[in-house]
Amino acid sequence: MFGSTQQDGTRTPMIAGNWKMNKTTVEAVTLSQQISFESDKAWEAVEVVICPPFTDLKSVFNVLAFDHSSIKLGAQDVYWEPDGAYTGAISVSMLKELTCEYCIVGHSERREYFGETDEMVNKKVKALLAQGIRPIMCCGESMEVRDAGETLDFIAEQVRLGWAGVNEEDVARSVIAYEPIWAIGTGRAATPEQAQEACAHIRSVVADLVGSDAAGKMRVLYGGSMNTGNAELFLPQSDVDGGLIGGASLDAKAFSALVEMALKAK
Repeated sequence: MFGSTQQDGTRTPMIAGNWKMNKTTVEAVTLSQQISFESDKAWEAVEVVICPPFTDLKSVFNVLAFDHSSIKLGAQDVYWEPDGAYTGAISVSMLKELTCEYCIVGHSERREYFGETDEMVNKKVKALLAQGIRPIMCCGESMEVRDAGETLDFIAEQVRLGWAGVNEEDVARSVIAYEPIWAIGTGRAATPEQAQEACAHIRSVVADLVGSDAAGKMRVLYGGSMNTGNAELFLPQSDVDGGLIGGASLDAKAFSALVEMALKAK
């Protein structure tokens, strides 16, 4: 299993695809086969994760297992209770059975459309880590917050509350994705300088929480409309360890190109 860092102590880059509410089972099989076909052994220097809808997880798992692929499987959300009368919810153990190694939590769409709070995100983070699944916790500000000059304070609070009570070791093996809300699905990305500033600030907040060693190992991704047209600007930034990819992850060639860019950037 890949760790957060490579043998030389540098962080292993990550490209994670969030398919959101896209792809039927048949379509998911086709897309995962196409991505697997595009991959090669060089990809092992980048941790590649695909996060399909819940209904597609088993089918995508089968494709990756059949191909003996190094690509990891992730989920898009989870509920923190182990079982019970929670209609429509998915537990950590259900994801673990499908060998999900990652799970996105706290995505801005979950926060905005489904009313998720930082406290709820924290419960999900802890539940995942308790069973060995690594969270990819999202944080990011609205345009109103950015225009008010409160971006760094806002994301710092999301990070502090999201990781409250989590120990140094668990933080170090987890992932944070900085996703400015105003850049998600809009085609408008932050500048590389804005992304670097936010990701560096996130790392500094983590250092204050659990120490600089864990902060240096934790990977911080950028996830606001990263695509093949701008990734070469974001990926070389010192505190940007890869991307959480939305729209571009639905195209096998585009997603594969982003992995190749990550290979060259670090």
